[in-house]
Amino acid sequence: MKPAPAPVTLSRMKAICQEKYGVPRLEDVAEPQPGRGEVRVRVRAASVNARDWHVMRGDPYLGRLLLPAVMGPRGPRRRIRGTDFAGTVESAGAGVDRFRPGDEVYGDLGDAHGAFAEYVCAPADQIEFKPAGLGWEQAAALPLAGGTALLGLRGRVRAGRSVLINGASGGVGTFAVQIGKALGGSVTAVCSTRNVDLVRSLGADEVVDYTRSDFARLGRRFDVVFDLVGNRSLGDLRRTVAPGGTLVLSGGGTSRGRPRVFGPMRLILGARLAARSSRSGPRIEVPATAPSRELLAELRELAEAGRLRPVIDRTYQLAEVPEAIRYVEEEHARAKVVITV
Repeated sequence: MKPAPAPVTLSRMKAICQEKYGVPRLEDVAEPQPGRGEVRVRVRAASVNARDWHVMRGDPYLGRLLLPAVMGPRGPRRRIRGTDFAGTVESAGAGVDRFRPGDEVYGDLGDAHGAFAEYVCAPADQIEFKPAGLGWEQAAALPLAGGTALLGLRGRVRAGRSVLINGASGGVGTFAVQIGKALGGSVTAVCSTRNVDLVRSLGADEVVDYTRSDFARLGRRFDVVFDLVGNRSLGDLRRTVAPGGTLVLSGGGTSRGRPRVFGPMRLILGARLAARSSRSGPRIEVPATAPSRELLAELRELAEAGRLRPVIDRTYQLAEVPEAIRYVEEEHARAKVVITV
């Protein structure tokens, strides 16, 4: 009788996990192994995005019905939190020939999540070579927020067109200011007093301090209005768009620790209904952000050309992810918050 084969012992790693909605915690879990078409990456840094606290809390409740790939009735569909990252390739699965061990890459896991960990396995078509000249933290800050900004403005902003960015000092907003300028637009940025100098340093042509002025009552209109906050009515936003212009909506809002029924989806759903029922007024668009190597390559080119500079507000260690997410959700973090691993 042959002896039973020795059990396979999988290596372990640290990761931020949760089974139910609430505060995640640092756990010891098995390291992931790359499947076909995947690349295993040693994570050096990851960044915190608004979607992390939305998923962590199951906020809004409507998302648990409309986003079944991400949110379940009682907890997130994926155990490990985190979306975008930067790190070093350790190995590649079958069918991957573009990346080799030692390559420095960055990427966006999309609905799969899993970036708040020491290792991650990502589809090869959702990672790209890290922009030359960017550190790990800067590269990790770029994929989701930079991609959202690029998709929101590309094809809508060009030379001679005016764009207003509501929420210009946030993670997406700081990239949107720079991309708006890179596309040739005249950028008006809306932010608070403490962030005026920051957004000006990123290239904004004009800054509206919302503690002193209401951009919706300035009597001005813009070719593109990019709303990243979700704190204004649809009517207010539409009145700021010039004839033939476009209103672009992308998330926003905070739960302050208590999930809401609709959250930012109220504005987005209302806008979609208005766009279908009205034959007048501005175009209203809600771009879908899907991770792709092509999008990452565009961001890399902008960064390497010196036209896109990630700004880091704070950095935290892996074990401090719950505090980092709390800071992004509740304390009006400016620019990006990054996790070093």
